[in-house]
Amino acid sequence: MLHIPNNAIITVAGTVGVGKTTLTHALADELNFKTSFEKVDNNPYLDKFYRDFERWSFHLQIYFLAERFKEQKRMVEEGGGYIQDRSIYEDTGIFAKMHADKGTMTQTDYQTYTSLFEAMVMTPYFPRPDVLIYLHGDFDSILDRIQARGREMEKQTPLSYWEEMYNRYETWISSFSACPVLRLDIREYDLLADQSCIKRIVHELSTYF
Repeated sequence: MLHIPNNAIITVAGTVGVGKTTLTHALADELNFKTSFEKVDNNPYLDKFYRDFERWSFHLQIYFLAERFKEQKRMVEEGGGYIQDRSIYEDTGIFAKMHADKGTMTQTDYQTYTSLFEAMVMTPYFPRPDVLIYLHGDFDSILDRIQARGREMEKQTPLSYWEEMYNRYETWISSFSACPVLRLDIREYDLLADQSCIKRIVHELSTYF
């Protein structure tokens, strides 16, 4: 019989609006696991970053790196049993790289950031997730979800930004190798339309253990 160990750490990744938070909650409820979410309330750089990308992008990424590293360590020290919303790997592979490509982070800062990331995370000592669930779907479906949840800041964001983010995620996951990856297409596993599909998701996930 397939089984997911109660000390597993499972990370949910995917572009904005794809349904990471919904899946994180559903999986945690189904498996009786705890959840781990990004902490933004006490972030000292977030507001400054949105006012001045170029000045604060490096500071923000370093802050996220430190916080995610501490969180990964905490989950392991507590014995696992966690579903995690967004991975530490997305910060460097998606967001820091995007700033560097667009010139809102200098190449020197980006090299410093990636060197630190590799020293902290890309080592045998870093506690990697047991499985990374990559949520994906066609661009139009994801855009519909972003519009449906109605966050004002997201509704005002140019379509080109969401398209770029979507493409960057697809490029990133194609070479991701830090841990096993379970790909779930939201058109086949749509928790918003059919909550019972969590049973199928758990079955798929259990084949990785």
